[in-house]
Amino acid sequence: MLSFWERESFTSYDLIVIGAGITGMSTAASFKEKHPSANVLIVERGSLPTGASTKNAGFACFGSISELAIDQKTLGDDGMLSLVNRRWSGLQKTISRLGESNIGLLKQGGYELLREETDYYLNYMDEVNTILKPLFKEPVFVDATDRLKSFGFGETSSMVFNPYEAQLHTGKLMKSLWKYCGELGIQIITGTSVNEILEDEQGVTIISTAHSFQSKAVAICTNAFTPALIKEQLNIQPGRGMVMLVKPTKPLPFKGTFHYDEGYYYFRDFEDHVIFGGGRNLAIEEENTTEFGLNAKIEEKLLADLKNIILPNIDFEVEMKWSGIMAFGDTKAPIVKKLATRQYLGVRLGGMGVALGSLVGEELATEISQNHF
Repeated sequence: MLSFWERESFTSYDLIVIGAGITGMSTAASFKEKHPSANVLIVERGSLPTGASTKNAGFACFGSISELAIDQKTLGDDGMLSLVNRRWSGLQKTISRLGESNIGLLKQGGYELLREETDYYLNYMDEVNTILKPLFKEPVFVDATDRLKSFGFGETSSMVFNPYEAQLHTGKLMKSLWKYCGELGIQIITGTSVNEILEDEQGVTIISTAHSFQSKAVAICTNAFTPALIKEQLNIQPGRGMVMLVKPTKPLPFKGTFHYDEGYYYFRDFEDHVIFGGGRNLAIEEENTTEFGLNAKIEEKLLADLKNIILPNIDFEVEMKWSGIMAFGDTKAPIVKKLATRQYLGVRLGGMGVALGSLVGEELATEISQNHF
């Protein structure tokens, strides 16, 4: 039962955003920047943002040499360049909006480990660098095999370096974005699931587990969880990813972000720890789920790779394990579209939410502004 005051102050908005992940909060922030006097609400089903935004490994990346070589084959030169440009632009927007120190940004570069069977990706460096030159003005990928010995990796024959890749502190990023939204006057309500979205000529009504809310427009930013919320059939497949925090017994001989096996595995240093994740390719069908949990087959593989590839000469202890839920489709482009007269969608980030979230939020806010404000 609502009071008169609650109904007057807490149920009616100009824009409601569903989902308090990177994309949702970025959408609300971009909209509020354009319309400072607008009344904006973010509704989040979890007590914390649920999905991948607070559960990733903290990479500020746009694609390894093997990933981009594959993208070049499937998308063509222009398509691959556009993909990288969007990811890079999104990262720069996040950095400029929140500040490097507020997101724990460390520019230590990124590497891809190659084995004998994948060494052929070295042959793609010149071609990929040429395609990316209009964006970066200089070669992005360089052969860094001479650093392998000092890093101490096993089962690795060569290595590629990318000076533009960086790492960040996921917790600081999300807290800073949350704080920024608060400073703009955006209200965030957590622990509230949306059950139904109703639209008529006057606006949109959000039916939640707590109360009903009204707005002129709604932005749905629920990524992998979107099919459970809307009726329209979308090409969205959830993908669960496992991440672990590892404490080695000796100081790490490497710094930076690292990928191998075409981006399916990734690790980085964090203070005196290693954050390591991936392995979804071992059980694609099993990991096509929105249920949080751990896959024993994947965990066994990650532990083996820690012993054989990442820390072959160092003992370690796994201190934490968790999973995040990403969203994929038959293309790497996110879905940014008008779903109905007053409903808009910004989802399916393809495991690149850190890179794309701010950009998708800006695009979504721009379209909503043009149509309703």
